[in-house]
Amino acid sequence: MLTTRYMPSTKNVDAIFDKIIGGVAPEKFTVEHLKALGFTSSNDRSAIPLLKDLGFLTADGSPTPRYHAYRDRSKSKAVMAEALHEAYADVFHVNEKPTPADRPAVEGLFKSKLNSSDRVAQVQAMTFYALLGRADLNAKSLTSPLPDQLRRDEPAGALPEAESDEAVTEPIRPTLTTQLHYTIQVHLPATKDLEVYNAIFRSLRENLLA
Repeated sequence: MLTTRYMPSTKNVDAIFDKIIGGVAPEKFTVEHLKALGFTSSNDRSAIPLLKDLGFLTADGSPTPRYHAYRDRSKSKAVMAEALHEAYADVFHVNEKPTPADRPAVEGLFKSKLNSSDRVAQVQAMTFYALLGRADLNAKSLTSPLPDQLRRDEPAGALPEAESDEAVTEPIRPTLTTQLHYTIQVHLPATKDLEVYNAIFRSLRENLLA
């Protein structure tokens, strides 16, 4: 996974994410909401699709559980680290904990994976490192199950997992017996010779009914 999204200028990245933490979550995070926060530059608008790829917003711009979790200052860096590991998974194949020294390799990754030009690869890497500065890669994952109403890809009829080991019970199995029952069909030949029939029934009695 490697997002194609980037911000042409990252000078307001910290300010935008600080506003997310300090402000009230909107019903929909739109360009108008971004302007209301004081970010009127066209460069800042690219933050919205980036937030979607980071899992902070749904496709229609609604804040996700990750967005709300990020607003907790004590967890924000861990949440950002989790988001980066998802949106920029391929970058972490270059280095588990990328540093500025890895920047040329990261730019090269954008060029090879996404066919980005030199300039675009530079700003894509610049965006990644701006976000990386707000993440704690040593933090424990905060992933938790989505609420039922947010599950869109769960197969129909899927059963919920047991809440604890104690809740798991053995399935009821029918009692098996060793009694076997056979049904035998005998197709008699068309003949008027009664001795043929007598021979057939005599053989059945001696071999099967003994």
